[in-house]
Amino acid sequence: MSKRITIMIDEDLDKKLRMIQSKLILDTNEAVSYSQIINDTLRKATKK
Repeated sequence: MSKRITIMIDEDLDKKLRMIQSKLILDTNEAVSYSQIINDTLRKATKK
């Protein structure tokens, strides 16, 4: 279940995340939300 929260992201991280999002959109030709990119990135970073 998703939860709506507010966070502050530094500009450099925002730019990197937006680049990841744009590459995925171009590669898949599908809509990719910014939230999806953040969730995927956090999952990879917190994987044990």
